[in-house]
Amino acid sequence: MLKDVNSTENNGKTRLSEIKNGIQVRIASFEGEPDYRLKLNRYGLFQGDLVRVVRHAPFDGPVLLEVRGMEIALGRGIAANILVEVPACDLP
Repeated sequence: MLKDVNSTENNGKTRLSEIKNGIQVRIASFEGEPDYRLKLNRYGLFQGDLVRVVRHAPFDGPVLLEVRGMEIALGRGIAANILVEVPACDLP
């Protein structure tokens, strides 16, 4: 089930795999083995990056992300190990 950005766990963070299409979030942390984070860094994903969820493929397919103008597809299991948060608004 995809979550609204106001629904959070883990101190204001939620799993990337649970974010609705079109929502922009900031990568807060990566769970799993240390090699896992390095693998995601090679894909171009880093802690602190702003990421927009483009779409979730049907039948538990990959999650398509946009980060720095690139589109990256991640399996749902991988996306579930990425904790994200909604960035603070910069309005006055």
